[in-house]
Amino acid sequence: MKTGLDFLLAAKRCEIDGLQRLAFTATLVDVSARLVHQLQRERGLTNLYLGSMGQRFAEARAAQIGASRQVEAEWRAQFGRVDTGTAQAGHGARLFSRIAYVLQGLDGLDALRGQLDAQAWDTDRATEAYARLVAALLAVVFEAADSATDPEVSRRLVALFNFIQGKEFAGQERAVGAALFARGQSDSARQQRLLHLIESQERCLELFDSVAPPTARALWTAPHSSAPLAELERLRRVLYTAPHGAALRPELSQAWFDVCSARMDAMKLVEDRLTADLRALCGEKIAQAQAELASFGALSAQAAPDPLVFYLAPADPNGPAAPGATQGFALPLDRSVLELVHDQARRLQAMGDELEAVRASLNERRLIERAKGLLMAHRQLSEAEAHKTLRQMAMNQNRRLVDVAEALLSMAEVLPPR
Repeated sequence: MKTGLDFLLAAKRCEIDGLQRLAFTATLVDVSARLVHQLQRERGLTNLYLGSMGQRFAEARAAQIGASRQVEAEWRAQFGRVDTGTAQAGHGARLFSRIAYVLQGLDGLDALRGQLDAQAWDTDRATEAYARLVAALLAVVFEAADSATDPEVSRRLVALFNFIQGKEFAGQERAVGAALFARGQSDSARQQRLLHLIESQERCLELFDSVAPPTARALWTAPHSSAPLAELERLRRVLYTAPHGAALRPELSQAWFDVCSARMDAMKLVEDRLTADLRALCGEKIAQAQAELASFGALSAQAAPDPLVFYLAPADPNGPAAPGATQGFALPLDRSVLELVHDQARRLQAMGDELEAVRASLNERRLIERAKGLLMAHRQLSEAEAHKTLRQMAMNQNRRLVDVAEALLSMAEVLPPR
């Protein structure tokens, strides 16, 4: 017959199994972040190539495509290790759907590159195409963050997701600005797009700062990370202050791409630190859980517990003794198992409370994105226009953005069809 200790051991093995899955998830997140970085650079060079009417940057773009393909092969190899034969509770269906969507995009990537080689697509369409693939990859990272069951790991994943998302907005800014400079002409619609991208970057970096570990925050605010900002701000002013249709200097396209790339490379260093720390944290937690499992197992060799210890021991092992209990009444095994049960219950409760708090930012983000999608569909707005509309509604009503988004979604069923 199984005892309480048997089930405690089983619970600890389940915890170790979950931590090992999280460690593997950290590996998947790492390779996804590296693929995103390569695709972001490929997108920027592609816009330089298209903006120059194919006269410049062809060699640099070809070399970058080779680098992207190399990391893509690694991404496919790592995700090929995912066990699809066993149903995973909760997030399994969503995660597998996200991965399937990414694979669909990757399978069509060479066909997209062929269209861009022939300059059949303009810079706006190219930017949107790469942004769609990057968004699909980021959805995998989001799903990983949403599925983590350890609050400390979840917090690291939330920080990483928001930082990668902020870096993607920086990558889109690089691509849009590169196309403007390469084309040699200012455009008011693209200027507004760039301003929206800067605002989006700042929003994501604020969320990162609120949950990131001190080491990652310190790395991001280090002097070498902020050094490119002065030159970037100068070139931003060139782009944003030029009247619609005014001439821009095409030779600045390279300077713009280089300074944006320097900033994104600095961001990549922070990404690398976050993923390395995440994997190390998973390793530490696995080692700690395995040590606890071994100590649990040692208890099985001790004497059998007193059958009345459940009723005589204090409800809280740190609280006062139960009425009628005498000092030294319980056998060593009785006290050990009861302490383990109480410790495990308190720890699980604390983890649940903390995990709920950490996931709040992810839930808010999901609501805001859904509300933006609703506005885009029913009012024919761009993503930037939908976000601006939501913010204006929140300001007018003196409410939080997420509260406005939730109220808007609650009215989705009564909105007129498109």
